[in-house]
Amino acid sequence: MVAYVLALKPAVGLYGQHDPSAVLFRDGEIVFGIEEERLSRNKHAVGEFPERSIEACLDHEGIDLTDVDEIRLPYRPELRSRILGHYLRDALSVGGLAAKANAIESVVRSQIVSQFFSTRSVERRLAAIDEPVPPIRTMEHHACHAASAFHPSGFDDALVLTIDAKGEYDSTVVWDGTGGGLERVRTYEHPNSLGLFYAVVTEYLGYRMFNGEGKVMGLAPYGERDPEIEAALREVVETGVEYDVTPLTRRWGTDHGVSLLEELFDRPRKKRGGEFGQWERNLAHTAQALLEETVLSITETYCRRFDRSTVALAGGVALNCKMNQCIRDSEVVDGIFVQPAAHDAGLAIGAGYIDQRPADVPEMTTAYLGPSYDTDEIVDLFSVNKIAYELPEEVEPRIAERLADGALVGWFQGRMEIGPRALGNRSILADPRTVESRDRVNEFVKHREGWRPFAPSILEEAAPEYLVGGEPAPFMIQTFDVREEKRRDLEAVLHPADDTTRPQTVRADQNPRYHGLISEFEAITGVPALLNTSFNDNGEPIVTRPSEAIKDFFGMGLDVLVLGDIVVEKAAQRPVPAADDERVAGRSPER
Repeated sequence: MVAYVLALKPAVGLYGQHDPSAVLFRDGEIVFGIEEERLSRNKHAVGEFPERSIEACLDHEGIDLTDVDEIRLPYRPELRSRILGHYLRDALSVGGLAAKANAIESVVRSQIVSQFFSTRSVERRLAAIDEPVPPIRTMEHHACHAASAFHPSGFDDALVLTIDAKGEYDSTVVWDGTGGGLERVRTYEHPNSLGLFYAVVTEYLGYRMFNGEGKVMGLAPYGERDPEIEAALREVVETGVEYDVTPLTRRWGTDHGVSLLEELFDRPRKKRGGEFGQWERNLAHTAQALLEETVLSITETYCRRFDRSTVALAGGVALNCKMNQCIRDSEVVDGIFVQPAAHDAGLAIGAGYIDQRPADVPEMTTAYLGPSYDTDEIVDLFSVNKIAYELPEEVEPRIAERLADGALVGWFQGRMEIGPRALGNRSILADPRTVESRDRVNEFVKHREGWRPFAPSILEEAAPEYLVGGEPAPFMIQTFDVREEKRRDLEAVLHPADDTTRPQTVRADQNPRYHGLISEFEAITGVPALLNTSFNDNGEPIVTRPSEAIKDFFGMGLDVLVLGDIVVEKAAQRPVPAADDERVAGRSPER
């Protein structure tokens, strides 16, 4: 008899605030997974319950909620009581007596709910979908992160690091992963949080917590070592294996830490990110360096202590690809796996795997877990909206020629990726060889800051030729130095400040059509790579449905759209009337 487990990451009540998702397991194997933002179209889906994601999982398998044997939630809210004193200190730090009393009452109420009624809100939301609701089991937040990293890593044993803002009571956890599972060996309790430390700097520089950290990481190489900034930061944080960032992070959120930085540097926070002077660049550089110094120290200390040479990572901080490069390049590390959905959306993956023997979980080499759409559905959409299209006999050679001629291409294929990176199925593609190509994508397609770099998709077999220490890296979540003699081939996908790149390596068995496209581009140009960035406009989630791809195609500076076997050339289109545009936005075939 088939056994179904539905793992959810809500973003309501006691279950975090952002990146909800749902992943469906059949007899222990993932059959479908999606992030709620891709369906609600709200970036990070803050405060949303993943109802659409749940329904998409059930629809994919053709089952009802009542066919599910167990619901798993990647939080155990009752563990919040371990840092009750922190919550009470926070409450006592607010304004007058009335405000303090209200804050304390809120803390007490929250603790009672977390101890005795932790799943009640989720049960109500599930009951609105179908009844009776399957049994619900709660699981430790960081344990789910750890299982998402170690179980599908392919490693027999590994040091496992989970690093984020906060789980129930923990912010960084060191695990020993073996064939027998995961053992927690060290916990850095909240508020000693590297995720919040980086979030404070992010907000100080004018971006938003849980949204702009990647921009700060991208800004960091433009800076340089600034002894004054470093000395000031080291007054309020300690780095290394015994790190302590609590002077900045002792209050939840970033206001306390940002105010402290304003006082420390005698400079106000930036009201908006985007344009930066050298001082701001140097601050980003320093914050990144302190993060790398700390995580590398933890890694090397515990690799030596447990005689481990492979490392697996998850948690939002593990999306920091420059930090991941430091770990990979360590003399004590021989291999690294980073969960591609390392942020909170990936918790559902770990919740589904956590009860299994790690050796029984297949190695994760792709992240194509989402929905797909067939040609007939897409043709119907084009016909309804009177959009001219072609069905060429061979898509890959045709599009490779257009890319080599400088066209900017929207590429929509197969099953959508899970995680924040487009990996060749919901991508915008361009020629990687020129700076002009990078600048055109930034200005006319992504509508974002011109200093932000792009990444390449490169044939796996060519990685050693182009990348220093080149090895399989299928998830675009690690940074590599590019060999000096190959930099001219990849000018559009080099970080302008340090000549590094964040590649996705591609094998034919991982993505045959995408591998074929890159191979055809190589046959024309001699370069086995393409510029690949996510198919979305600035500030929106990656496109999910064909209708969203069409809408963005006409709203962005793209030249060509490829939806499965179908090719659309913008130059061949008549102007789309307003009524047609409304149909594109609102009438998409889905499944």
